[in-house]
Amino acid sequence: MHELVLNGIGGSTIAEAKANISFAEVLAWSAYRDKHGSLNPMRRQEEMCAIVALQVNRLRGGEADLIDFMPNAERPPISLEQAMETWH
Repeated sequence: MHELVLNGIGGSTIAEAKANISFAEVLAWSAYRDKHGSLNPMRRQEEMCAIVALQVNRLRGGEADLIDFMPNAERPPISLEQAMETWH
């Protein structure tokens, strides 16, 4: 519910959203988010820019990953062994 309100869906407060949106609509938004990603327009813009940067990187022979161009993305945790390899 918080993400919906933060992105202007249902009202400007949680209370307004609860009054304005049915449970079925919340489930529909949840399914949309699961399928298409975040509702946050800035997060979506960051992903689009990262895709372009990744394509440029690959055309120039780079081997970066998409997440390397997304500074605000959550990175998957790495093991202690993987972290120690990067220190050498």
